[in-house]
Amino acid sequence: MHLAPLPAWTGRPGWARHEAVQASGAGRLELLYELGCAFAARLDLEELAPLIITKCREVLDAEGASLLLLDPARGELYFPYVAEERAEVAERLLRLRFPAEQGIAGEVLRTARALRVDDASRDPRFYPAIDRDTGFTTRSLLSAPLTSRQGIIGVIQVVNRHGGTFDDDDLAFLEALAGGVAVAIENAQLYARVRAAQEGLLAEVGALRRDLVRREGFPEMVGSGPRMAEVFRLMESAAASPIGVLVEGDTGTGKELVARGIHAASARAGAPFVAINCAALPEALLESELFGHRRGAFTGATRDQRGLFEAAAGGTIFLDEVSEMPASMQAKLLRVLQDGEVVPLGDTRSRRVDARVISATNRDLAAVMRRGEFREDLYYRLSAFPIHLPPLRERVEDIPVLAARFLAAASARNGKPVAGFAPAALDLLARFPWPGNVRELQNEIDRAVALAQSGEVIRPEHLSAKLSSPEGPPPPDAPLDTSALREARAAFEARHIAAVLHQHGGNVTHAAQALGLSRFMLQKKMREYRLR
Repeated sequence: MHLAPLPAWTGRPGWARHEAVQASGAGRLELLYELGCAFAARLDLEELAPLIITKCREVLDAEGASLLLLDPARGELYFPYVAEERAEVAERLLRLRFPAEQGIAGEVLRTARALRVDDASRDPRFYPAIDRDTGFTTRSLLSAPLTSRQGIIGVIQVVNRHGGTFDDDDLAFLEALAGGVAVAIENAQLYARVRAAQEGLLAEVGALRRDLVRREGFPEMVGSGPRMAEVFRLMESAAASPIGVLVEGDTGTGKELVARGIHAASARAGAPFVAINCAALPEALLESELFGHRRGAFTGATRDQRGLFEAAAGGTIFLDEVSEMPASMQAKLLRVLQDGEVVPLGDTRSRRVDARVISATNRDLAAVMRRGEFREDLYYRLSAFPIHLPPLRERVEDIPVLAARFLAAASARNGKPVAGFAPAALDLLARFPWPGNVRELQNEIDRAVALAQSGEVIRPEHLSAKLSSPEGPPPPDAPLDTSALREARAAFEARHIAAVLHQHGGNVTHAAQALGLSRFMLQKKMREYRLR
């Protein structure tokens, strides 16, 4: 069959219409493909619906497009999402509700059939009240039902084609699109309900954990004085909120224990807790550890690796010694906190992350910031909720209980039962200033257990020589408050004796043996300290 060459029709109106139809068809196929991908990738109605109506308005060359969803409880239609050329019209539509049986939309709901209206002003089914309320003039429109497995959940509507009216092809396209939109909206609504239920359960779990904390405290931490009581109160408040926490305190005071306690009492407790020391790694390695890397990003990167922000998904990441973070890393961390996204080394695409950040430092971070060594904007993001841990020398009353706990743990690790502390050994522990704080005390007890024989008590000779001549004595001209020292030592001894008595179920003979005292001497001290 011989085909003659086509005549030069490109200048004729009919050929121009043919080209426009082809272009329009290509655009609609592209939109259907794009929206199909979006339906698969998005389950959040807040993201999905604006994309649908904006693209629909563009492809159909219309002044406006909207979704109208049915509120079955009130028998009303409402506009949750609108795409209009005039912002004031869109704003008014979003506030409107009208009876579900009114207008063209009501007819589509009732009949479950798509409608094309070429002249709205002459159609008896048209509901003019919306135009009066918004100041908009509807000339022509398309309306198609959103039919899901549960029935019709609303309509999708397009109004006023530029330069003319809609045709049957437009209506068929909108009707075809409406089926996929309805399924996507239904899935998004189901996802929203599941997510709301999950958030409700997480909130309930968080409330139960906080109630447990109120009743039992933070079992991994020891403290009975007013300073630690304030720390525990702040930890409980921090656990109930996603606020950024900065834990400040000297080296060895237990900053990571505070972070772990907050995590364990929060709604995130079921997710990972990961910790990193920002001062222990060079900058490039720190970035890789935090944000991950792609294979080939640097020498030795033989495979893709997730960073700690991704590893802590849904949980908590603890940034210890954050004040030592290099300036360039501070900028990258700030972007993560602002955007909730990380970019792995060697990658160009960002990844969403959901991890709570708790940071810690043994320096005065505000002073470091004022010296220009730490970003001011990052400082205020990290330090929204500061918690200061007191040094051990300011909570002497906790030393007996801490020492007893460390003794029990060291005895178990070494498989060596150690009976307790001799009073002279406790006296040395109470008088030492502990510049290394709780960690130094623990190390001292571990050493003493290693030196002691099985079954004996810890005596002064088992302790380091430094405890007999503690660092930092008062200057020669400083008055010595011996009464305060005696009171502190008496409180220390009373608490320790009470703890040992409790360990032995109130048996005075066994407690005396554990303390290295005679039964008579222990009874005397019990009377002195009014212990039963």
